[in-house]
Amino acid sequence: MARIELKEVSRIWEQAGKQTVGLKPMSLSIAEGEFIVLLGPSGCGKTTTMRIVAGLESATSGEVWIGDRCVNTLEPKDRDVAMVFQSYGLYPNMTVYANIAFPLKIRGMGREVIEPAVQRAAALVELGDLLDRKPKALSGGQRQRVALARAIVRRPSVFLMDEPLSNLDAKLRVSMRSHIKHLHHTLKVTTIYVTHDQIEAMTLADRVVVMSKAEIQQIGTPDDIYNNPENTFVAGFVGSPAMNLLEGQLQDGVFSAPGLRVPGFTSGHRGAVVLGVRPEDLAVSVASEAASNAAESATAVANHARVFSCELTGEATLVIADVGNAQTQQGQVSAQLGKQQLTAKADKSQRYAIGAPIALTIDAQKCFLFDAASQKRLRS
Repeated sequence: MARIELKEVSRIWEQAGKQTVGLKPMSLSIAEGEFIVLLGPSGCGKTTTMRIVAGLESATSGEVWIGDRCVNTLEPKDRDVAMVFQSYGLYPNMTVYANIAFPLKIRGMGREVIEPAVQRAAALVELGDLLDRKPKALSGGQRQRVALARAIVRRPSVFLMDEPLSNLDAKLRVSMRSHIKHLHHTLKVTTIYVTHDQIEAMTLADRVVVMSKAEIQQIGTPDDIYNNPENTFVAGFVGSPAMNLLEGQLQDGVFSAPGLRVPGFTSGHRGAVVLGVRPEDLAVSVASEAASNAAESATAVANHARVFSCELTGEATLVIADVGNAQTQQGQVSAQLGKQQLTAKADKSQRYAIGAPIALTIDAQKCFLFDAASQKRLRS
């Protein structure tokens, strides 16, 4: 295990007199044995960050420390890191055993060292009975486990995983997440994991580093990231389905937007804001029921809403509704200025027809407010 320290690390490419910023100056401390996930969309700088740690990219400025060494001038082979790639990177002409053993063989280790090391690594990823096969005879999940075992066998100070599950189908991704989670619990090796999948980030990470536009947006535990987003990007990127974000005005503690009025905010801010509310914190009902409940509980109701789509996901029903001055014309919802959409997570037994009028009940205590100009969270 090793501590990792990034000190004002940046990466800029210059070509034909033009500069491309791959990573703005960033600082990040990763504790020994910590599992850090770099999360963000394509082009946000997460893979560039990992490649700088690995030594596959040179930092334009700043320092990279692994343990008690500044590794800026060290070759990748001298940094004591092991990398797991999205594409597996297996040798097709070698058996599973030979693929796992390869990092030890090229270091000149003898059979007496390689044999038990390979058996131990294979057992950790449940490949003990597949050592004689070649990669073409394996499933995608098995190939990825071979790649993991090849990284494990060296016992490095740091694991670097670059979107290792992207090529797998949904069922295999769930299975491999559990393997990776268990491996980290067993080995306790410092790990940097890159992904654009927020489910992977939330389920695997000790801490999540959310990135966008070549810089860090927020660092925190999965719970912090989900429940206390610092800006609209984090709020909208983390969560499945994503947080609802509606533009409106805040005045005297009341948020207002076309077809929606939510009282009960304690923020002293006034003016243009963005209201955020998670789909699971919205209640869907017919208008008469919602009005009655709102009167009793002092919650807010969006009465002028119509169903845009209704999707059964298995454990819940997602109701996507148009909110605003929606009107009907021969059963169809007419598009009007000021209309916005809200997604609510309802009980799996609930069903609503497309175009049907509904009401959405919103509790201000479960909402977030963001400044419309800066996109940053407003605190009460």
